[in-house]
Amino acid sequence: MAGKLLYAGNILSLPAEAADRLLGAGNGDAALLYLYLLRRGGVFEPERAARTLRWEVRRGEEAFAALVQMGLADREAKAAPAPQPEPDEPPEYTAADLNREMEDTASPFPALVGEVQRRLGKILSTADLKMLYTLYDYLALPAEVIMLLVSWCIEEMERKYGPGRRPRMPQIRKEGFAWRRLGLDTAEAAEAHLRRQAALRTRTAQVLPLLDIRGREPVEAERKYIESWLDMGFEDGAIRLAYERTVLQKQSMNWRYMNSILKSWHQKGLHTVAAIQAGDSGRPRPTAPQPAPAPPGEAERRVREDLERMREYMRRQQDGEGG
Repeated sequence: MAGKLLYAGNILSLPAEAADRLLGAGNGDAALLYLYLLRRGGVFEPERAARTLRWEVRRGEEAFAALVQMGLADREAKAAPAPQPEPDEPPEYTAADLNREMEDTASPFPALVGEVQRRLGKILSTADLKMLYTLYDYLALPAEVIMLLVSWCIEEMERKYGPGRRPRMPQIRKEGFAWRRLGLDTAEAAEAHLRRQAALRTRTAQVLPLLDIRGREPVEAERKYIESWLDMGFEDGAIRLAYERTVLQKQSMNWRYMNSILKSWHQKGLHTVAAIQAGDSGRPRPTAPQPAPAPPGEAERRVREDLERMREYMRRQQDGEGG
């Protein structure tokens, strides 16, 4: 039966020598894994590959070992893959991709969809499902990490806009990409990140009054400045001192100028008011009061008076001896 190759205009580049080796080996798993690696930028991540190819992890390991034996893969690159830039856009998933995943009884994705819908209080549209599947498949975030992500986004939305407000899937997707860049791809890493974010939020609220900011949340740029100061280890008093010097110099709050003051102190290891006052070379030092200079001619007059008193003393001494 005759046929033709579909999608001929979207073919990945396959070196002829690699094709010859794959054909000569007759190993279908190795050939399929090679195509997968071409599509994913060449880095072999066993769990991600197994999920995409619907294999057991061991099957993927064996296929990779076959590629190594053929000279088409590098074991060291697999053990310590070099960072690879993600493509600008993830794959364009189809309804068939979603249906296949939803019908897979071994996949945690259907349960993830149900829980996300419950927490967001709505049925996810096809576009929403594609975004959720992007987090799950393209970013390879585990289901438990995605749930932590969704919970965090809900909490942030309610904190900013009030109870009952829910984030949209594009917002969750954007935050998911940020988490992936930070390496938050395990439940442990995500939980540690959330604990740190909660602590920073509390400390940021404590710092705002030191900057005479009350009754509003910091904007994103302000929040980043404050978090960097807290990461440097400054106590509240040091932050307030930097603020006062900033206002004194600039007549109003200037975030960049204040940041330069704190960075300078940080480089010198000065993080408390006491340390800053003792060690900041830029701070004017109190000096001992100096006598005011004598008016012109005053010094000469004093010298003459001193000489005259000395002559008078000498005369009295001589008169006494003569008597």
